Amino acid sequence: MGDGVILLAMRENPLGGGADGEQLRRIGKELENRGLALRWARDAREARAVMHTETGLSAAVVAWDLGGGAGTGGEEGGGAEVLRQIERRFKDLPVFLVMADESDDALGRLPLWVSEAVIGYIWALEDTPAFIAGRVATAARAYRKDVLPPFFKALRQFEDAHEYSWHTPAHAGGVAFLKSAAGRAFFDYYGERLFRSDLSISVGELGSLFEHSGPIGEAERNAARVFGADRTYFVLHGDSTADRMVGHYSVTRDEIALVDRNCHKSVLHGLVISGARPVYLVPTRNGYGLAGPLPPAEIGSTAVAARIAGNPLSEGAVSREAQYAVLTNSTYDGLCYDAVQVARAMAPSTPRLHFDEAWFAYARFHPLYAGRYGMAVGPDTFEGPLRPTVFATQSTHKLLAALSQTAMVHVKSAPRAPVEHDRFNETFMMHGTTSPLYPAIASLDVATAMMDGPQGEWLIEEAVTEAVRFRQAVVRTGRRIADAGDRPAWFFGVWQPDTVTDPSTGGRSAFADAPAALLTREPSCWYLEPDARWHGFPGLSKGHCMLDPVKVTLTCPGVTATGETGEWGIPARILTAYLATRGIIVEKTDTYSTLVLFSMGITKGKWGTLMDALMDFKALYDSDAPLHRVLPALTGQFERRYAGTTLRALCQDMHEHLTRAELITALDAAFQQLPRPVAPPQHCYQQLIRQGTRRLRLADATGHVAAAMVTVTPPGIPVLMPGEAIGAPDGPLLRYLRALEAFDRSFPGFHSEAHGVTVDPETGDYLIECVRQNTA
Repeated sequence: MGDGVILLAMRENPLGGGADGEQLRRIGKELENRGLALRWARDAREARAVMHTETGLSAAVVAWDLGGGAGTGGEEGGGAEVLRQIERRFKDLPVFLVMADESDDALGRLPLWVSEAVIGYIWALEDTPAFIAGRVATAARAYRKDVLPPFFKALRQFEDAHEYSWHTPAHAGGVAFLKSAAGRAFFDYYGERLFRSDLSISVGELGSLFEHSGPIGEAERNAARVFGADRTYFVLHGDSTADRMVGHYSVTRDEIALVDRNCHKSVLHGLVISGARPVYLVPTRNGYGLAGPLPPAEIGSTAVAARIAGNPLSEGAVSREAQYAVLTNSTYDGLCYDAVQVARAMAPSTPRLHFDEAWFAYARFHPLYAGRYGMAVGPDTFEGPLRPTVFATQSTHKLLAALSQTAMVHVKSAPRAPVEHDRFNETFMMHGTTSPLYPAIASLDVATAMMDGPQGEWLIEEAVTEAVRFRQAVVRTGRRIADAGDRPAWFFGVWQPDTVTDPSTGGRSAFADAPAALLTREPSCWYLEPDARWHGFPGLSKGHCMLDPVKVTLTCPGVTATGETGEWGIPARILTAYLATRGIIVEKTDTYSTLVLFSMGITKGKWGTLMDALMDFKALYDSDAPLHRVLPALTGQFERRYAGTTLRALCQDMHEHLTRAELITALDAAFQQLPRPVAPPQHCYQQLIRQGTRRLRLADATGHVAAAMVTVTPPGIPVLMPGEAIGAPDGPLLRYLRALEAFDRSFPGFHSEAHGVTVDPETGDYLIECVRQNTA
């Protein structure tokens, strides 16, 4: 970790003349002698640059009379500006204020807030350089010690002790890897520190993940504080395990579970394990084929009761009352609910509410998302006996800074269905491991520390700001091309409101012209207003759902959000295939849209390369470039299919195929008209592992019952669940799957990723796992 870095922000040039300058130079030299690195800043602008690049600051020494720097506009002066920036950026960073005013009431002249922002004052000529440097160094080292979160601090201390390993894992701190050539290469690649910190649960000093004791327990309690939970559990096999864990605990065999149809497959796995009987809630869809939120009418108690009553599986349930409900928040495409409003609507129908927030772990840490995450539902926002117990499962590594597979379960317990730790821990241990990777636990601990205090908001603010800049840049590029008038029109768009309103003034402006400060701070700018054409979702109420700005959906020509089809189009699969040749891998591709994520790791340079690639793709399309120039690997692999084809011709060919097949319409029907439930998922799983199923072609699957979930990516939402009837040959499900099958045959290299479907390598036929007729 080193001894730290000190920001010295002061007007005096330490290399210049004068008594003050000479004294500052001596103080700086004394700090360096104590092992501290210095970063000098002559004005507020330079100080801001240091704070942006030097996240490892241990202390700051700031002159009150510091210059403001170019373009700061600070009314209180540069020193005040730097102090406020430190407050916004760092948690408890020790700051010393250098005073030039030697009058008796010098401190009385300072604003009252300054005393809360600093820990001490320095008059450079009143004490010796050694004494002043000693004060700063002592504060810096104390901060460096305290900044480490509980488990990571204990792990470092244990690793620094250089103890011999007499326990698992057998590589014994990496030594075993040194005994072979392959092992040595592995050791050298990752470095010794990783292996020294890969320890056994036998190391009592670090605590127990199952007993939640010691530094591990302290780290989980710290995470509960930071994330606003009553209790937090660290999970080391991803949010998938967290979902299974919560589902397994919350509902038992033959009890009813209310399940968002736009769910992750791990939610289904929880139902299989528990033996629950699912009743699905159906979200809206738009013309792009994107899944929307569950509309308010779908989650009210009357609608839920009707869903339960109309579901054949409820006939064999132990009760017609649901014990558990699970919703996806935010969705893959960035749609997030007013969580408190949703909890109020669903409370009469279930005592336990689970928000799957795999992609939303950052929501608590920025005011834009206030009230839109599970842990916002508590006694302070929802009073009364109907308040449900709330679970939030988060894939911490997805959009916070943690290692892959790390996740958390947050619990906000309510008297109606209290979560007793010892009982929940039994479920936790069933799904956990007795051999946890300690660096992974440390990364959860550090991810928590990074979000604690003002720095968490600063980090999310930066991601939101970069997303807004990119969104506006895409629209402004279209304007620039139109104004230039020297080339065909821009055809890429961004799925977002066309205009926004500033609630403080009532003024309305085009999205591309709105101030960044408004778009990054005002949630109403991102609301899915009822019946707005830009989003295309019916049945919404004001404020019910909001678009998350960091999840950016680029749109391609061909269809609109309300379902109109154009005469020409550019299917998004062709665009993302091209982007991949440029080293740009997007998160998700739908028929005419593609999703990119703006995490804390996004920079202007990074999204600038995406803008450049979009411009280059447009130039290639406009010039009707030969396909072998655009996608050489594709044409090389499928030469007979694509020989002589141009980029524009392929786009049009694929667009016309999709239009004829009415793929988006078929997809919408398959998701809105749910198959008839015949058997609980657990029954089908039992048949699957006891040879009670067989794989059938689509043409032969009519009248059968699915034994496994079928999920097509895109869009990544199940179209068929275990225990559901596959339906008639001309029914929505088989019509959609046949359309996908035909697309795959027509456009090799652009096939759909269909989980639960096996493709016959000889014929390309889709095969579905079905329950044998005599066991259904």
